[in-house]
Amino acid sequence: MPQPIIRTKNLEITYNLGKENEFKATRGVTGDIYPGEVISFFGPSGCGKSTIFYSILGILEPSAGELYVDGENPYTYTPEQMVHFQTKTIGIIYQAFFLINSISVLENVALPLTFLGMNEKKRRKRANQLLERVSLEGQGDKFPTDLSGGQMQRVSVARAMVNNPKILLADEPTGNLDSVSTKQVMELLAEINETEKTTIILITHNAAQLMYAHRVFYMGDGKLKRIVPNPDKKQIAKIDRQKSMVTELDQLSKMYPYSNPTELKVKSMVNYLTQDISFDKILRMEEVIARMIERKMSKKEFYESLSQKYSQGGVGLTEAVSEVMAEKVEHILLQSEDVRRYRRRFEHNIFFSREDKIVNKLTKYVLEEFKGHMTPYRLRLLRESVRERISGVTRKEDFYAQLNKSTKEGGVGFNKVSARNITEYFEKIIIQGIEAKAKH
Repeated sequence: MPQPIIRTKNLEITYNLGKENEFKATRGVTGDIYPGEVISFFGPSGCGKSTIFYSILGILEPSAGELYVDGENPYTYTPEQMVHFQTKTIGIIYQAFFLINSISVLENVALPLTFLGMNEKKRRKRANQLLERVSLEGQGDKFPTDLSGGQMQRVSVARAMVNNPKILLADEPTGNLDSVSTKQVMELLAEINETEKTTIILITHNAAQLMYAHRVFYMGDGKLKRIVPNPDKKQIAKIDRQKSMVTELDQLSKMYPYSNPTELKVKSMVNYLTQDISFDKILRMEEVIARMIERKMSKKEFYESLSQKYSQGGVGLTEAVSEVMAEKVEHILLQSEDVRRYRRRFEHNIFFSREDKIVNKLTKYVLEEFKGHMTPYRLRLLRESVRERISGVTRKEDFYAQLNKSTKEGGVGFNKVSARNITEYFEKIIIQGIEAKAKH
């Protein structure tokens, strides 16, 4: 396991310290970033993500806490050491490009090499290599104003890479670009990370860009709210797969990045219950389900809220539909308690005698979605699949595949429809049973 290339511990940055207009921009931010990772600091404007960017860059000293970049505190550097750090260790990509319009594209890319004393021939050769790398070969003699926004940002990427930095800092790099140019720039950064193993710190409030990150650092009110690994990326940081289960919540967090874990659970339950219901009623239903999930209302009160007329503050569903929904929600929430018990003990390495009983109960729950006959052999395979899924050994897709696989191939032998229904239902139980945490 490599050492972190960036480490923060209880990092706090306060503007106008000691003055009447003192403002604490970050509060106790602690996190490690490893070589070769793409990390997205994500959150709304004013959450502190750009403040961390400038602190890592070496131009905004922490008020408290610790910051180490490549094993050293940059704020102990002499002015000469800081210049070397900001030109060799760090490469910077800004939203506004910051190209010099009075010199050529090639000269813009080569400019950082000038400050290192490299001769002109070598500077031009290196700059041309990078322009080719970013698909701008033949554009070196043009001026920045002759290029499109996407091309200018690729020039700034080439300039940031010219000194072979260990770390690329990208502050809203696609904020001024259209969707086509945004995709080109993000894929370029992904390719640089893949081939050069360059660590990339991406500051963004664009949820569509989270797919490029190994991990997402969710910021809010100056705090690091949670760290979420991308299940579609091979992780560099050590992630305990069994203690950080991949569920529908991971997908929902990408769709609704500003929602907290409880809000995501509400959306998961609403997705399960609703089909042809109007948008206004769905929003009202989310409010009601939130109270039910948080156990602030009884099953009877939940039913009454669902069936009450919309004009009177209810959801406005029929009594029959309300009764079915109330029964389903209550059923899932009660069953999820067994998930919570299992996970709580499992995560604390408390191996207990009732483990088999809980697994058996969960197996019985998922079988409610299947009306056919189960042989003892198939039941044993299903029970083992349930145990592996609830322990985090397998993912949702693996669970479905094992259920759908024939018994001759070692699977449970459900048809596609039954396997899908059981998988989806079990995921709802798991999601409601997973305890919300600040970090993952």
